[in-house]
Amino acid sequence: MTITSLPSDSAAPPRLPRTLLERDTAARVIVVLADAPLEIARVGRQADAKYVLLSGDDHQSLLKKHGKDPADYRPDITHQCLLTLLDSPLNKAGRLQVYIHTRKNVLIQVNPKTRLPRTYVRFAGLMVQVLHKLSVRSQGTGGEVLLNVIKNPVTDHLPTRCVRVGCSGDAGKAVRLREWARERVLPTGLPVVFWVGAVAHGKDVFPEAEMAVSVSDYALSASVVCGKICEAFEELWDIL
Repeated sequence: MTITSLPSDSAAPPRLPRTLLERDTAARVIVVLADAPLEIARVGRQADAKYVLLSGDDHQSLLKKHGKDPADYRPDITHQCLLTLLDSPLNKAGRLQVYIHTRKNVLIQVNPKTRLPRTYVRFAGLMVQVLHKLSVRSQGTGGEVLLNVIKNPVTDHLPTRCVRVGCSGDAGKAVRLREWARERVLPTGLPVVFWVGAVAHGKDVFPEAEMAVSVSDYALSASVVCGKICEAFEELWDIL
């Protein structure tokens, strides 16, 4: 499975911070997709067994056989979130960084240049490669690392000083994220980190976050929450 990076002729190709100073001072948004149910297993007879990304839709019998609830295995949610984030103007402007923290405590760094497969089937194959081989490079000799398993905890890779926010529907009165960020984040001049649960259901528990916010009066999918984060900061930073 191979993936490509964004075209090199982009006006300002997004990239990872190159220095510690840039990491700690650049005005940007970091999103951590938390508790992502990305888990691989060998399926099939021994001679023909291959690694697959476990899904409640595709492997219901296998999951039930091992006492697991198929409803907990929704890797498509992570796919939806990544498409929303990586396709956003915020990312293309070089103002977004994404990490995936899986339920199995695997931490994946996502290069902002990554152009993710549009279909879930190809995405599943990509995740198998990442979790089995620990990295994925772009096509061609000496390709750039686009997805990479890195050492926990995620806080070791965050700016030394940043605003840490957990997105939760249980956080009380909902806020208009743009106005909240204008009042609580922009005056600090610090990067902001949002934890978003990449799950279908369950309580949002983000021990690394310093505060929690609700971004709507309604229950939202993780992908929509990611979209609201991107849109809020695109408006604040005048990114079209």
